[in-house]
Amino acid sequence: MKVCLPRCRHGIHSLRGKLTLANVALLAIGIVAATAVSVMGMRYYLLDQIDSELLKTRDSLGGSQITLREIDSLSMLGFVRDRLMPAQESSDERSTETVFAVVDRGGEPISILGFDPTEAQQSLAEAAGDPRALAADSEPHDVTLDGSTYRATAARLGDGSYALLAAPTDVLQQGVAKAVRLDLAIGSLLLALLACLTMFSVRRRMRPLEDMVETSSAIAEGDLTRRVPSSREATLEVEQLRVALNSMLHQVESAYRTREQSAAQLRSFVADASHELRTPLSAIRGYLQLYDKGMLSDPDDRKRAWARVLAETDRMGRLVDELLTLARLDQQPELRFRNVDLSRLVRDAAEDLRVQQPGRPVEVAAEGSLLVRADESGLRQVLGNLVANVRTHTPAEVPVRLGVEREDGVVRLCVADEGPGLHADDAARVFDRFFRVGGGAGSGLGLAIVQGVVRAHGGEVTVRTAPGEGLAVTVSLPARVSAGQ
Repeated sequence: MKVCLPRCRHGIHSLRGKLTLANVALLAIGIVAATAVSVMGMRYYLLDQIDSELLKTRDSLGGSQITLREIDSLSMLGFVRDRLMPAQESSDERSTETVFAVVDRGGEPISILGFDPTEAQQSLAEAAGDPRALAADSEPHDVTLDGSTYRATAARLGDGSYALLAAPTDVLQQGVAKAVRLDLAIGSLLLALLACLTMFSVRRRMRPLEDMVETSSAIAEGDLTRRVPSSREATLEVEQLRVALNSMLHQVESAYRTREQSAAQLRSFVADASHELRTPLSAIRGYLQLYDKGMLSDPDDRKRAWARVLAETDRMGRLVDELLTLARLDQQPELRFRNVDLSRLVRDAAEDLRVQQPGRPVEVAAEGSLLVRADESGLRQVLGNLVANVRTHTPAEVPVRLGVEREDGVVRLCVADEGPGLHADDAARVFDRFFRVGGGAGSGLGLAIVQGVVRAHGGEVTVRTAPGEGLAVTVSLPARVSAGQ
């Protein structure tokens, strides 16, 4: 099964495209804002320069109280020709020169040095309007002459007439337009370069995410061993996500393996339990059929058959009890912990063994009292199963030793015999359920119950054995004791 991502029909929906678009949009906004600010600043600066020149000339004319007659005098001819009087140039040339005109109080242009007002001077007089208002204003005004823009101001002469001054601003506008076009061209180039770099960078940075998608798809198809590989150029957040995802995948794999193992163990457990229960049931059914068909006419045969039925019934009851014990241990039941004298339990188990097998040599190393916080019935079951294991799998004349000691905060209980011992392969499976060496006697659940009870107490069980060297089972329990008991 492959992981399929939803496809969107409209718009940009990939993270790579969105990041690229966001970066380009932000840079575009920045370029537009910077261009607008720079153009406005440049225009304001250039206009301020033009206005300063006009106002300086106006103040010079107004402060000198010069009259039109004086302007017409021969002494002023050179000044007027060089500084004030426009030549008869073309319209393109006029657009770059300052226009000067003299008007009366009504705003009508006046001849200078016998020359009639030019078209530019007449246009300036018409565009300026009331010269008194223009002269009284502290700032020049925008006027249009023959389609060109100018900055105009006026100065009152000594005889009551007014001198109009106009400086062109077309060059300024053209410079600003060129600057805007240059900024836009450079900005467009930067946007294209940024888009390419962003796409390349995002593709490289998002490679770990693509690896995660690929790994997830492989896991969905059944490959639980896949992990997200590390990347040398991954960001901190992506690396943290990779580590967290790999940890989760490891836990998922472990849980899956555990589940498969538990299911296999359950199937094996059910099969073994069915097999073990089938044997006594078959025996009981066989004897009952013999009795039902009247084939047990002899009283001794009936007595022997009845004894066998009772024996198989007891065997089946013990097996069911052991299965129930294992089931309760699997459910982690709450044990009744209290201070228990483990030495006394060891001596009791040894005494029971002497009664059951009087001819077996039994050595006990459990003098005095050794308290441990545990469930007494559980520990008695552990000792009973260990002793039963010795009694079942070793000859009656084989010596056995039971001992208990406290060392380094741990209480160790040991049941050792001098029997035939086990091979390494059998020793590794000795705690498996229904495992019996060579198909021997017993249900094969005794040591499995021992391990379950000990683990419920927070301890562990180990075995030491070799062929011909006997078997020693050691139970290690935490040496905890309650002060209230």
